Amino acid sequence: MPKSKANIAIVGGGVAGASTALYLGSLGLNVTLFEKEKSLVNGPPFCHLHAGGNLYREISDAQCIKLLKQSIDFLRFYPFVVDYRPTVIALPTTDAGTPEALLPRLEMLSKEYAGLIEADASNKVLGESTAYYRCYSKEEIEALKNREFVAKPNTSDEWMIPVAKTLDLEKVQFPLILVQEYGLNLFRLASGLTLLLESMDNITLLNNAVVSNIQETWQTPGWSLSYVKEDHSHTEHFDYLINAAGFRSGKIDDLIGVECERMVEFKAAYVSQWESCCETLWPEIIFHGERGTPRGMGQFTPYPGGYFQLHGMTKEITLYEDGLVASSLVSCQPHLKANFIEKIEKSWSKEETEERTESAIKHLSQFIPAFSEAKVGSKPLFGAQQIPGSDPTLRVAEVSFPAKRYARCEIVKVSSTLDMIDAITAQLIDLGYLDEKVKGKREIEAFKALSDEAVTDFGETLCKEREYPKLLAHRNVGKP
Repeated sequence: MPKSKANIAIVGGGVAGASTALYLGSLGLNVTLFEKEKSLVNGPPFCHLHAGGNLYREISDAQCIKLLKQSIDFLRFYPFVVDYRPTVIALPTTDAGTPEALLPRLEMLSKEYAGLIEADASNKVLGESTAYYRCYSKEEIEALKNREFVAKPNTSDEWMIPVAKTLDLEKVQFPLILVQEYGLNLFRLASGLTLLLESMDNITLLNNAVVSNIQETWQTPGWSLSYVKEDHSHTEHFDYLINAAGFRSGKIDDLIGVECERMVEFKAAYVSQWESCCETLWPEIIFHGERGTPRGMGQFTPYPGGYFQLHGMTKEITLYEDGLVASSLVSCQPHLKANFIEKIEKSWSKEETEERTESAIKHLSQFIPAFSEAKVGSKPLFGAQQIPGSDPTLRVAEVSFPAKRYARCEIVKVSSTLDMIDAITAQLIDLGYLDEKVKGKREIEAFKALSDEAVTDFGETLCKEREYPKLLAHRNVGKP
């Protein structure tokens, strides 16, 4: 039998912290979630499920397989945040790689996906394993140019029509590859998590709360945590501490005196609006390229209303000079320069917003010429991402346990969230706070009362509060 109900403190209300609070609260534990901002999930932008790691040619097959498994788990757990539309992978003619070089990995992932479906039919969330990817020759794309737009595409060919009609076919190599890599909606996740957490009596959600001190306690094993909220200081005792502070995780490590090695990278994605493209729904399009060079990868992510989220892995767009920093011998917390903290905590200048968004539009317009008429849609989506260790190409990480009764969340991609939660749950089982039978549990009662309409409505509210177009909280396409 478990011990008396544990009191869990979670510092940080991003994807990792809020998801862990939801999960542990659903298991009956008392959870207090501390978030320094006024709302949840304010971290760096995300927009991909990463079902196989196809955006990253540099990572290992093992990381790709793990991302596939984790993404399927995440999609099954959070279906209300998924945009069910495919992604097109294109290699520019200037790129040193070839599309054919991607095919062995895609075939490997198709077989892995088939195996996951065979093990559990509920894993069939990316369509048929035989249709995980499809190649399109130049001749096939030329033929699709003559097809009419389809308002709500259902087939691979229908999804490829806007690509065929707008892509500069002389700028890309063939075949083009369509992959069942879906989108994730940040605002819908923030909305749904908030509604779920607020509905649960054993979860205390403390927004606008800044943790100021943490001390380990011995007489009653656990942690004494002090925080400031509404100019008042408070101190409470907790049995277990979870550090989900994202890029600020090193500050919590410093407070409790554990060692670590980590990096932090500031990134931004840009919101554009292309009003004349609304006749159809779009797939996402990825143009591969060498990171940090003028030909860095371009990402063209669709939202309703002609809005597109843009990445360009160049120092003039998504990446920043001095935007990647590491921890030191004297502190676990990597120190971003003041101009990055200014953006995160206060605001962007209108001039920089326009300059970088227009650079992103130009970067994508070299492949989609008509996109040059797009305009700035809003301020950028932005934030700083933690990367455990010293490898900036790392894409798969979950959690570490550097002290007793202490977990440090280390996800790099949101799809790793459930593996992280499972590891924390296992330690709570070992400590006697949970029963062994909850291991791997995924059903949460509160989900049954969560409606798609409520997620959208509150998502719109969050968009307005954060000064983004409300359509960013809408699905780009409904579940098939």
